[in-house]
Amino acid sequence: PIVSNYDIKYYNQETILGGTELGLKSYPVFNSPYEVGDAMIDAGFNLVSLATNHTLDRGEKAVLSSRNYWNNKSNVLAVGSYSSTEERNEVHILKKNNITYTMLNYTYGTNGIKVPSGKEYLVNVWPCTGNNPDTDTKYQEYKNIVKEDINRVRDKVDVLIVAMHWGTEYEFTPNKYQEDMAKFLSDNGVDIIIGTHPHVIQPITYINNTLVIYSLGNFISAHEVVNTANRVGLMVSLDIEKDSTTSKISINNLESELL
Repeated sequence: PIVSNYDIKYYNQETILGGTELGLKSYPVFNSPYEVGDAMIDAGFNLVSLATNHTLDRGEKAVLSSRNYWNNKSNVLAVGSYSSTEERNEVHILKKNNITYTMLNYTYGTNGIKVPSGKEYLVNVWPCTGNNPDTDTKYQEYKNIVKEDINRVRDKVDVLIVAMHWGTEYEFTPNKYQEDMAKFLSDNGVDIIIGTHPHVIQPITYINNTLVIYSLGNFISAHEVVNTANRVGLMVSLDIEKDSTTSKISINNLESELL
């Protein structure tokens, strides 16, 4: 009933949908059935992020199985994990009410599971390997890749959304990497940043004209209770409006609801 009121309906698919044939697995290396995706699509969700720290939990075979599942859902845009470089670099432009949009998606890491060499398309990683973004050479180098991705789509759409799997679990405030990433994305023209991974709610703010939702918390989860806060999720709603004369985009009627 909530999502039916909106045109674009986003959620983060934390675990890989490798399907039952690969064997269902729980923590710490997950594999979930396709029916999880079916249920979320039936609920109305149509914009999905796939790049998380669990994307490689069951290896390349599960990623390809997941990608095959999402590729057969014609009314859903699922991003962040792919079956080839060509697929990763495709530009998917969607349009609603004369407003065009797309989404990019990155994760800070993959729980120490190495991305196969030459198959970086399996999951978009913006690696955070140290304690300080200013001195993290690998992190800084990958900004060039993120910027290339943004440049590939920025002038083709009215609204650019970036879903970020980032931050420190169970922390209520953004860490230095999140703040640096958010500023970098804002400086490069991203309109909306949606954050996941901390499993608790973090602030919603603006950096210049960029809306930053640092963490939505948990939505549907069997997460062990670390504290009561990781049983709480946030649904955020907003209106995107386009000026008919200038084509300028504005975000209005921003609201949030605890679950």
